[in-house]
Amino acid sequence: MATLTLSGPDLVRRRGLRQMRAVALSLLVVAAVIYVLTLHDGGAWGYVNAASEAAMVGALADWFAVTALFRHPLGLPIPHTAIVPTRKDSLAESLEQFVTENFLSEEVIAEKMRTAEVSRRAGEWLASGNHAERIVEEGVRTVGAALPKLGDDDVTAFVRGSLLPRFAEEPLSPIAGHFLESVVDDGAHHALFDLLMVEAYDWLSENRELLAEVVGPRAPRWSPRWVDSIVIDRVHREALVWLAAVRDDEHHPARKAVDRLLIQLAEDLQNDPEMMDRFEAFKRRMLTHPDMSTSLTAVWDAVRTALIDAIADPEGPLRLRGTQTIKDLGQRLQTDETLMAKVDTRAAEAVGYVVRTYGTEIVSVISDTIERWDGHEAAARIELHVGRDLQFIRINGTVVGALVGLVIHTVSQLL
Repeated sequence: MATLTLSGPDLVRRRGLRQMRAVALSLLVVAAVIYVLTLHDGGAWGYVNAASEAAMVGALADWFAVTALFRHPLGLPIPHTAIVPTRKDSLAESLEQFVTENFLSEEVIAEKMRTAEVSRRAGEWLASGNHAERIVEEGVRTVGAALPKLGDDDVTAFVRGSLLPRFAEEPLSPIAGHFLESVVDDGAHHALFDLLMVEAYDWLSENRELLAEVVGPRAPRWSPRWVDSIVIDRVHREALVWLAAVRDDEHHPARKAVDRLLIQLAEDLQNDPEMMDRFEAFKRRMLTHPDMSTSLTAVWDAVRTALIDAIADPEGPLRLRGTQTIKDLGQRLQTDETLMAKVDTRAAEAVGYVVRTYGTEIVSVISDTIERWDGHEAAARIELHVGRDLQFIRINGTVVGALVGLVIHTVSQLL
């Protein structure tokens, strides 16, 4: 065997190989001794002698066959021996093709993924023990190391050089229209509208003087001041009544009018060329404004500082919420059949894509690795893994040879 650097498992394999070689050799020696001791003996010993002779033949033939796989028997350059050292490259290619066709194919992998219950196992792992805490801890460590390294200059350069030009050129009107349409359909804007009505009512209640400053100058010059004051008070009261009605009545006509306005705006943003051009022009003016990149950088800096402070607290709400979210996901992956089906399907598609795209490169590791080995090293490594089992061929050859020799001698005597 070639000199190799052996790991612990390799040492165990080598010890098992030597033990089985010793057993096979012992059977050959026993057969040879019996053959010598029973040579020229008649009667029953003749049968024993024939069996031992055939056992030696079987043992030597199978020893030759096993040895010829890895080296030249007795060092003699007999043709078609030392098969592994001399043909390792072609054997590696054949092994690579075999693995590709029978194991690393998209159909085989997809079938395995369908029966592996990836989602359920992932859910069990996420929900058990402290795995969720470990995931959050690793994520916090990674984010905490990365965030301080993203300086303002880098962010500003990215915003100015890539982000803003990209958004300026990308048509966003259809996207904005579709988003607005979804918001109106779901009624998500109602909460914002309620807030606006509450704030408008409170503001107008406390700012009658501002209303007077707006309405007063529009009164006729001949109108007495006390009449103007009465009119302003009436306008103020009616405005408050109207705002209260809109605020408190979910079915108020003003609300319906706002819904119709937003629906029409969403439709125009997606289909009206004039409105789309106006939206895109407004978008470009906003994105190309000199202060836009500075403002976005300032927002990023504030968000980054807040994140760093939030993740630095082991008992902070961000970490606790992240841990609980992961655990909840683990529970859902065990109970939500719809989610489980989606995850399993996506996992199978992802693995299938990897196999389809990179399968050849993955399996080429086999041939590339074996090609780098020296021929004797390759033979030594392969023999280390399969040699112990191959010794059973020698043992079986000895036993079967003895039985066949006994049968042949018996038949010869009978004839």
